Amino acid sequence: MAGDEFEAEALRHLDALYRTALRMTRSEADAEDLVQETYIRAFRFREQFTLGTNMKAWLFRILTNTFINTYRRKAAQPEVTDLEGVDEFSLYRRMADDRAASSSPDPETELLNRVVDTEVTDALEELPEKFRTAVLLDVEGFSYKEIAEMLSIPIGTVMSRLHRGRKFLQKRLYDLARERGIAAVRTPQKG
Repeated sequence: MAGDEFEAEALRHLDALYRTALRMTRSEADAEDLVQETYIRAFRFREQFTLGTNMKAWLFRILTNTFINTYRRKAAQPEVTDLEGVDEFSLYRRMADDRAASSSPDPETELLNRVVDTEVTDALEELPEKFRTAVLLDVEGFSYKEIAEMLSIPIGTVMSRLHRGRKFLQKRLYDLARERGIAAVRTPQKG
């Protein structure tokens, strides 16, 4: 594959890689760094890519391995948070800016959609990393075999992680809906 063809094919997957990186890292800056590192490695090792194979899967494998290696390094370092300069009205201003910038004819629906997206994202973030990675790759449309290859684990382990990850998400989202009065509490039927 010529350099220009390789580059064009690789860049077609930029949005999908960024979406997954954002869900993995939970930070826009970290997601951008992760995608950039993925492309640096892909271009550095492009001779290892086999023409006619699935470039998307190859790129996601690089992304996943880079994330796992970075995650392990960061997990070994303590996290430091600097609260100096935090403005207690920043959320209020953000909401006001969002409201002013919104051109939606139905701001209530827009807000509800954002809340639902946030709840799903929060539930995903609560998943342990190994389950979250498998679920995110599944959401991107990869087969069990492709996920197994990307994570270097057996297909049975992929299936187990997906099952456990989905069950966790289902329970977390159901509990949240019940807390908010969205889902009715089921009572046993007498009969």
